[in-house]
Amino acid sequence: MTRIVLASKSPRRREILATMGIDVDVDAANVDESPLDDESPREMVERLARAKAGLVARRHPGRIVLGADTTIDLDGTSLGTPVDVAEARTMLRSLSGRSHLVHTAVATALDARIEVRVESAVVDIAPLDDVTLEEYLATGESLDVAGAYAIQGRAAHLATLRRGSFSTVVGLPVHAVADLLARLGLSVGGRGA
Repeated sequence: MTRIVLASKSPRRREILATMGIDVDVDAANVDESPLDDESPREMVERLARAKAGLVARRHPGRIVLGADTTIDLDGTSLGTPVDVAEARTMLRSLSGRSHLVHTAVATALDARIEVRVESAVVDIAPLDDVTLEEYLATGESLDVAGAYAIQGRAAHLATLRRGSFSTVVGLPVHAVADLLARLGLSVGGRGA
């Protein structure tokens, strides 16, 4: 099994990598995830994935490090992980009955060499009445994910993938990971350099 350093504590990212035959050592990067002035959501995830991978790569010379970042892009505004139930409620109300983009950036780093890919998907959220919204919030699932919903979890009946990769929405686009690792000579699922 291939072993890399994952610059994230996300259990979903670990699960996706495990299904790809990649084992990880976790060393989560601690970076400020606030958007910069005049930075688009897509630019933000690219910058953050690069920063996370680069920071952790400095702590692990000679090892391949993978960093990632995901955000919800609603009309050019980034919705990250809510800090509490009130913020999750506000996010879900703003997404209710609408389409939005999900951007996930993946960066690989090997010493000073860093490469980044950004993948995007379009997701539709069903109209949410107050009962449905409060039932979902009561699961606690909304507090651990960008945009306050987990398409792979209990929100599966509320969110529909319209375009793009399911793994992009979950937080780690499989094809982008495989391509970036192949560039570093790692074979993933039969892929090589």
